[in-house]
Amino acid sequence: MQINLTNNRRKTTNVRVGNIFLGSDYPIRVQTMANTDTNAIDASVDQARRCIEAGTELLRFTTQGLREVESLKEIHSQVLTAVPLVADVHFNSEVADAAAQVVEAVRINPGNYSKDPSKIRERFTHLLDICREHETAIRIGVNHGSLSERMMDKYGDTPLGMVESVMEFLRIAVEEEFENIVISVKASNTRVMVETVRLLVKTMNKENMAFPLHLGVTEAGEGEDGRIKSAVGIGALLAEGIGDTIRVSLSEPPENEIPVAQELVDYFTDEDSVRYDGTVTAEVLDNIGGGAEIRYTSYEEEWETFALQAAAECGRLLWDYKATELTLVNPNFTENKLNFLSKDILQAARVRIYKTEYISCPSCGRTLFDLEETIRKVKAATSHLTGLKIAVMGCIVNGPGEMADADYGYVGAGRDRISLYRGKECVLKNIPQEEAVDQLLALIESDKNSK
Repeated sequence: MQINLTNNRRKTTNVRVGNIFLGSDYPIRVQTMANTDTNAIDASVDQARRCIEAGTELLRFTTQGLREVESLKEIHSQVLTAVPLVADVHFNSEVADAAAQVVEAVRINPGNYSKDPSKIRERFTHLLDICREHETAIRIGVNHGSLSERMMDKYGDTPLGMVESVMEFLRIAVEEEFENIVISVKASNTRVMVETVRLLVKTMNKENMAFPLHLGVTEAGEGEDGRIKSAVGIGALLAEGIGDTIRVSLSEPPENEIPVAQELVDYFTDEDSVRYDGTVTAEVLDNIGGGAEIRYTSYEEEWETFALQAAAECGRLLWDYKATELTLVNPNFTENKLNFLSKDILQAARVRIYKTEYISCPSCGRTLFDLEETIRKVKAATSHLTGLKIAVMGCIVNGPGEMADADYGYVGAGRDRISLYRGKECVLKNIPQEEAVDQLLALIESDKNSK
């Protein structure tokens, strides 16, 4: 059966962000986040222009404090009218108040918005008043790795905890009749990300809410692995008509994210490329050994496009049909290459683990070391290992939480200083960056020998 997903979008309210609108009446927007120091104004403006040239429709900047708000004000004056800017605020609600008077949108994280739970309503209502006055949009962004201690104690590190973190703020906004809100619930685990978004949609439906959604897989990594992992999670939801703006979070220059995001959007929404449902493009075969096999056929001639589309198409089917095997068929590529891709998709969907998985964040203004170079060094030193999950995180905002299911973590602790984790436990603090990779290898080897 043919389906055209442009007519299958989840119906949402419309949100104005500067000179664009988000919601089901408008195209799915693509966005990215700058990785410059926000206070380095010239570098930030240059990067903003590269992202704009690449096609970003929104651009987010790290906004740690009031100094960054002032810098963002200057950046905004230089790229004004090109794209709306979003201030990314953690830990300080007063910074959110100030940023809301400078840029078109402010992202807040319920997990660290207010240190005092009893003042959440008071602080958030104050922000709503400022945003109403300045016509500023709000993104309520919950990350799997940064739930508040209060939510963790009540719900644990679960999709329900993430959803309730969002709903607490949404209920206040509805009571205050403030509708200019976009929501994101993200995780580095694609299964958790998809399950959480689905649960959030159901919960909002029960309470007659229809806020638009921003989709993304956090800490997806870089290269083909990062693209496949993002496509598996984002594609599963776009296939259901869920999603109004997306970001493909890669540990690469932010302008690299835009064409990948746009390709995913085009695949699911272009009227000229009508897709078919799972019974045609992706055949679910008979159960085998307690699972099922998916057979995906395509004649796409460009490898990068084929890999992205296969990942986007198969993630949902792997989960919903509880499949454990994937066979990719395309006469334009060798069987060996297709087999490797099928394993990568199965791993991205957390069906099977075949090789070391790298959980790495996209760099931002909070990162205090060269993330791209560090990931290359960590990969070069550890790629011979199998069955491990290793996280490389730029800072502590989401780092320890997002890598909660990683075996080992390499986390920025300060300027050129690194802390190493075994699971959730910090085992080495504030070591010099030049020693960190060797120390990580020594830790892994020591644990291996002690078993």
